[in-house]
Amino acid sequence: MTEPAIKVNQVSRRFGTIQALQEVSIEVNPQSLFGLLGPNGAGKTTLFSIVASFIRADAGDVEVLGVDVRRISRLQNRLAILPQDALFQRNVPILDQLMFFQLLAGKTHQEAEAEVKHTLERVGLGEFLLRRVYSLSHGMVKRLGIAQAFLGDPEVILLDEPTSGLDPKNARQIRDLILELNEARATVVISSHNLAEIQELCDHVAILDHGKVVAAGSVEDITRSGRELALHLSRALLEEEVRKLTEIPGVAGVRTSGPLRYSVSMESKGDDGGADAVTTRLLRLLLDMGITPRELRKGNALEAHFLNVTGK
Repeated sequence: MTEPAIKVNQVSRRFGTIQALQEVSIEVNPQSLFGLLGPNGAGKTTLFSIVASFIRADAGDVEVLGVDVRRISRLQNRLAILPQDALFQRNVPILDQLMFFQLLAGKTHQEAEAEVKHTLERVGLGEFLLRRVYSLSHGMVKRLGIAQAFLGDPEVILLDEPTSGLDPKNARQIRDLILELNEARATVVISSHNLAEIQELCDHVAILDHGKVVAAGSVEDITRSGRELALHLSRALLEEEVRKLTEIPGVAGVRTSGPLRYSVSMESKGDDGGADAVTTRLLRLLLDMGITPRELRKGNALEAHFLNVTGK
């Protein structure tokens, strides 16, 4: 049986009166894309910090590639992390900054320069290697952080909110780089609030809430457990109309997701004729009530599961 790339066993951590993590156990398979989800304050960054050995757990243990993270020196060049707000020296050329990390890792000056130039090319920053960080856009700084995580081709990479604050184009570029990391046989763990992004990228997820694991499993199993329809309607639903929609066989619930927008969750099992039949009944009832659907699409089932288990 293949050993997990990351094994978190009964980990707890307290900061004063705040219980940040409580008996958290997670296993991440080798070469997987693993999503770590949770509301603000759920404990995601604390868990990342313990796995990277920035801080110690109060109880429990963590192994990365079979190595206890308390012996972090044995994981040199094998484990990398991109913190959410990674900082770089504003007035130092990015080539020199990344070379510094490689020199610390024991590379010669020639080896370090060659590795950094190659990595900057991979993330689309090859022509900017002599630029200083203050002159880079927010998206370029994010790519610089990914470049730092690429250095030395580590086997396990932790990415904390890698697309936070990016426009759709730059976010797509970062997602493509993450997929490239994974295709290079790295194990990648991503913390993100973008549930659609996690559903697109990851094969497994764990959801934290109040420092505890409240759900874990493959994305396929979790999204299969609930079906979602996203609706944009011509007017808001009245309370009585919402009740009528929930009475449709196969409909598990209706909730507001934005102005004139609703998410309809469908039961995963039952004699309802399937998702298409439920959708047909739903549309027919809406039209009978004089409501025109402006948009109808398959919703984010991972988001629905997240809301169900966290209430947030």
